[in-house]
Amino acid sequence: MARAENKESVGPAARMAAAVAKRMRIKRGLTQDQLGAQMGFTGAAISAMERLIHPVSDDMLVQLERVLGGGTGVFEEMRELVRLEKLPEQFRGYAPIEQKAVALWLYANHVVHGLFQTEAYARALIAGGHPEPTAERVEELVVARMARKALFDRKVVCEIELILDESVLRRPIGSEEIMCEQLEYLAECARRRNVNLQVLALDAGLGGEYVGDHGMMNVVETPDHDRLVYLEIQDESLLITDRAKVSRYMQRYAKIRALALDPRKSLGLIERLAGAQR
Repeated sequence: MARAENKESVGPAARMAAAVAKRMRIKRGLTQDQLGAQMGFTGAAISAMERLIHPVSDDMLVQLERVLGGGTGVFEEMRELVRLEKLPEQFRGYAPIEQKAVALWLYANHVVHGLFQTEAYARALIAGGHPEPTAERVEELVVARMARKALFDRKVVCEIELILDESVLRRPIGSEEIMCEQLEYLAECARRRNVNLQVLALDAGLGGEYVGDHGMMNVVETPDHDRLVYLEIQDESLLITDRAKVSRYMQRYAKIRALALDPRKSLGLIERLAGAQR
């Protein structure tokens, strides 16, 4: 039963990768054991991949490209498609938009934004979710989340602004060591030329004005210089393209930014909190 369910859950990109790998393996005259040995996997793992019992992993695609791809890039091109299929359903429509963005304005008020998470922080966060994911699913989601970081070093530079609620920096996820590493990584990101990172301090609402209570917000500028808003809560998402609504969210974001600490003070706070975790 479990095997049948696994086969039905495998997406078209993973199915294509398995079919191409099998065809190329047979063309090379390799058995599953022989291919597995060259890739660093067991023959049983290759069999499970080809039969769709266990969908092809990101690491397996890397090795398939090395052993069978022969520099063609065929399996490398499939990696992005397979990763996309493994993302949570509510995020799949937004993920390609994020990777093509020319500018991002982000606000996170409960955990560190996914683009800025370390691998250990992401793993602790995902593994602690409900319903509890399998270890295999945790790794799939961690790999997919880390792949998003390619945006930071893209040749066509993406300007990224992130506002984090201070409570995010103080909420322990995983362990003190994980939080220390996460805070140090945020400080490292804040020093990037294409990143502006600000903190919305805990006392930001003392003056009677506080607009950061409506939840996370991603504002995106596309390559065509259109703007849209992505919202996500409780495993549900909403992609907003209506110009009037986007304008309203942009105005709210501007209010949040106005209440936040400036970049230098924000970096100082992050560094102090990281030091306290050591």
